[in-house]
Amino acid sequence: MTDPTPEHGTKPTITDDVIEQIQANVTEPHAPTELDLSREPILEVENLRMYFPVKSGGVIRRTVGHVQAVDGISFQVPAGGSLGLVGESGCGKSTTGRMITRLYKPTGGAIRFAGQDIVPLSNREMKPLRQDIQMIFQDPYSSLNPRHTVGSIVGAPLIVHNVVPKKQVLPRIQQLLEVVGLNPEHYNRYPSEFSGGQRQRIGIARALALQPKLLVADEPVSALDVSIQAQVVNLLQDLQKEFDIAFLFIAHDLAVVRHFCPEVAVMYLGKIVEIGDRETIYAAPHHPYTQALLSAVPDVKQAVIGGRRERIRLEGDVPSPINPPSGCRFRTRCHLAQEICAKVEPPLLQIGKRHKVACHFAGELGKAPSRPVTAQLLGVDDQGNTDPTAAPVTAVTSQPGYADTWVDLDTARGAHA
Repeated sequence: MTDPTPEHGTKPTITDDVIEQIQANVTEPHAPTELDLSREPILEVENLRMYFPVKSGGVIRRTVGHVQAVDGISFQVPAGGSLGLVGESGCGKSTTGRMITRLYKPTGGAIRFAGQDIVPLSNREMKPLRQDIQMIFQDPYSSLNPRHTVGSIVGAPLIVHNVVPKKQVLPRIQQLLEVVGLNPEHYNRYPSEFSGGQRQRIGIARALALQPKLLVADEPVSALDVSIQAQVVNLLQDLQKEFDIAFLFIAHDLAVVRHFCPEVAVMYLGKIVEIGDRETIYAAPHHPYTQALLSAVPDVKQAVIGGRRERIRLEGDVPSPINPPSGCRFRTRCHLAQEICAKVEPPLLQIGKRHKVACHFAGELGKAPSRPVTAQLLGVDDQGNTDPTAAPVTAVTSQPGYADTWVDLDTARGAHA
C-alpha cells in the first residue's frame, strides 16, 4: 500500500502486517547494523558552521563575540545507512542536528540532501522537504506541547502534509503508538500523564509518522529504562530496514552507537576530530580524545577475562567556545601537545580507506609519533613555522566523503587503495 506524495513520488506506509512483523521481532536480539558501500549518500555536510552572537548589556546591545558551537565540520550519511555522532556535552552535536533539520539556519557551509543544498532555502521552500527530514528531540519534556493530546501531537504531521485522509488519521495514530510500545487507546491523554520514557516514545512515533528518508535522532534512548532501550533500538533498526531510513544518530552511549551505527564521528568543541568505520574507531582510535572517550566505557569482556583497561583521565576543563584555543582545540588537555599544536590547526586527514583524524601526532594508543605527521604535508617545520624550502606533499582538504587515496602515517605520503 502506498500514499501519493506529489513532490517525492510514492512512499510505503505502515501497514498492519508491518506492525505485526516488527512487534514480533522487537524483543529478539538484533545483529549490529552493517555498512553498505554500494549506497550513495543522501546527506552531505560540508564545512558547516554555526556561530551564535554574544550581545553586550545596556540599552544599545552590540555583538561582542560569537559562540562557535559548530565550526567547519564535514561528513556524509549514506541512503538507508547510519552515522553516529558522539562527544561530551556542549561539543555541538545537538546544534548539528538542528541545522540539518533547518531548525537553525547555519552561519556558513552546505547541507546537501539528495543532492540539493537546503541552506539557502526559505521556510516555505523547506516545507516539502520536512516530510523527508524528521528529528527525535533530546528532551521529551520540552519537545511535546503540554496543551495538546498525544493524538494531536502525533497526528499533526499527517494532517499538515496531507499524508492520509482525515478519517484514517486516528487509526494511523493508534498504529504508530502501538508500534513504539504504547497503548493505542491513550491517544486522548496529555504528555503530563506519561513518564519520561513514554514521552520519548511519543516523540519517536511523531518522527516516524511520515516515514522520512532521513531521521536525526538526538539521544533517542537516553530517557528510556535499560530494559526498554534494546527494544527501541531494535524497533529503529526494523523501521530503518523496512522503510530505508537513513539515521544521524546522536548519543552519549557509545555501546548503543556501536551497535546501531557502522560509521562513527567524534566531536570536540565544535570540530570533528575523528571519523571512520565502527571497527577502526572502537578497536584502533588514533586521536587522543577518542582514546580517552573510549577508555571511560566499561568493558564487560575485559572484566570476564580479568584485569581492567587503563583509564585515560583528561586534565583541565573544556575551553569556552566563545574563545577557543588557537591551533588544535584539544591541545589544552592533550598530553601529546607540542608547539605546532598551538600554531597550526590540524586538518581532518584521511589515513585509511574509511578513516580520518585531525591530529598532528595521530597514532594508536601508546604508539604516537615523536614528530608531527602533518608537518611535511602542510609545508611547515616541526614547530609549526612556515618552511620556505618545503612544499606540501598533497592537497589537504576536508571533503565530506572518502578519497581513493590517503596518507600513510609511517611515511607521511600518499597511499593508494
